Amino acid sequence: MSGHSKWHNIQKTKGAQDAKRAAAFTKIAKEMIVAVKEGGGSTDPNNNSRLATVITKAKAANMPNDNIKRVLERAAGAGQGDNYEAITYEGYGPSGVAVMVETMTDSRNRTAGNVRHHFDKFGGNMGASGCVAWNFTKKGVLVIDNEDEDYEEDEVMMDALDAGASDFEAEETVFTIYTEPDDFNAVADTLGKKYTFVSAQIEQVPNEYKKLESEEDIKMMEKLIDAFEEDDDVQNVWHNWEQD
Repeated sequence: MSGHSKWHNIQKTKGAQDAKRAAAFTKIAKEMIVAVKEGGGSTDPNNNSRLATVITKAKAANMPNDNIKRVLERAAGAGQGDNYEAITYEGYGPSGVAVMVETMTDSRNRTAGNVRHHFDKFGGNMGASGCVAWNFTKKGVLVIDNEDEDYEEDEVMMDALDAGASDFEAEETVFTIYTEPDDFNAVADTLGKKYTFVSAQIEQVPNEYKKLESEEDIKMMEKLIDAFEEDDDVQNVWHNWEQD
């Protein structure tokens, strides 16, 4: 999904998203294991910034603390995550929508083949590295749901900016807070003492969006996103499709 429009899309399909929760937890667990490996084996988020980022993401996704603890215990075991590598693929969806697919895989050939197949099947095509990355900026993104109107917009905005956020958006019942990637953990830690996040992670945020006019293109784009999200090797899929 992309930018602030992502949470609106999740809200509309919450039942379907709940059904995917176990798969989402599995992907977060994989990310946690790799974060521990790349952090020299440290399972302490205070000494492993990437792990801290993943744990914040896990908690926003309502991953139970017991699950997080078990994953960290497993990650501390010898050799965990040794075979995984992170690879990002780029390409185009229907009508030239820019798509970035972040994967974590133990088989580069399998994953590349699957990603290419998804693009081809649903009206897109895989491109060369760098073909769409220029249209995205990596940012920390924290989303607060205010559907029950528990929070005042001005107060949340001031709290966010005081905590070190770089930008703030209010849209209907959702507040979106943006940070520089290096500031994400500090801002999330400060705001997390007062607010509950419905989404919290480092995202590839589009610099500009593209609207799809054709019903067929919209249908194919939805199927393309679903195919990526259902792929076990895909961690995240970002795009610049402007959704209503």
